[in-house]
Amino acid sequence: MDIQYLLWLQEWRNATNNALTPLFEQLSYFGTRDILLIPAFIYWCLNKRSGLFILFSYKLSQTINSLVKLTACIYRPWVRDPRIIPAGDSIKTAGGYSFPSGHTMTFTPIYGGLIAFTKNKLVRFVCVALIIVTAFSRNYLGVHTPQDVIVGILLGVLSVYIGHKVFAYLDKHPENDAKVMIIFALMGILTMVYITYKPYPMDYNADGKLIVDPVKMQIDSWGDAGAFAPFILAWYVESRFVKFEPTGFNVKGVILCIVGMIPLHYIIWNLGGVMQGILGPHAGKLASKSIMLFYIVVFWPIVIKLFSRKRVL
Repeated sequence: MDIQYLLWLQEWRNATNNALTPLFEQLSYFGTRDILLIPAFIYWCLNKRSGLFILFSYKLSQTINSLVKLTACIYRPWVRDPRIIPAGDSIKTAGGYSFPSGHTMTFTPIYGGLIAFTKNKLVRFVCVALIIVTAFSRNYLGVHTPQDVIVGILLGVLSVYIGHKVFAYLDKHPENDAKVMIIFALMGILTMVYITYKPYPMDYNADGKLIVDPVKMQIDSWGDAGAFAPFILAWYVESRFVKFEPTGFNVKGVILCIVGMIPLHYIIWNLGGVMQGILGPHAGKLASKSIMLFYIVVFWPIVIKLFSRKRVL
């Protein structure tokens, strides 16, 4: 049934001359990269705890995705059935295994975190709609089955739920924050060790090439699950030494946060390739994601704190 559904969507794409393909491709691109600008802005400008909560849920979701995806090792729809032809350039960003959808597990905790953050009904409705539409886009583009995105949403929601419980616990027991941080840092490290040394299927296509190269999957997971520990470290450093306060939603504060997003955008889009060229694929991926998280959680908050002190004087 899942293949038949994707074939039906493929016929719809062809019948409409791929009218919606560019839109859905942009939703997918935003859902894996620049979407991090949202929690960064909340963290820097509006609400420190809520921004950190969203970032925590996001990294937890990526860690769970690495764990489940590289355990299940389920091939993409076009591998299972050659009649499936992904739309546009979506196949370029959809290598590796299929289940659960990594894109879905990236944007669900961020949009879901926004739902938890705001009481505005319109914003909540928009976030729910974005989760549904962006998840559907992965089916429309032909790169994921319905079960891939449904389970991705469920695991993303689970990550938000766990994040909510963790932060609620820390609100009551702030003295135990280091213990909680160690537990989740170890989760990221152990997941990275597991996906690095576990066995993988070594199936070849008609051209004699590996259908999925496990090394490429490991590289991505080093940046996802592996960077959970550096995120926890960044959280610890900020909570112990930086202790910044958000700028507030005012003209100067918003401008300062927007300025901070300019290098963040560059880091998100370009630093990975630079660091992999210097340190190699695995370490480079881990380093680039770690730098990105330290920039969001520690470095720009230091700039904000310095700016605030200068303004007071």
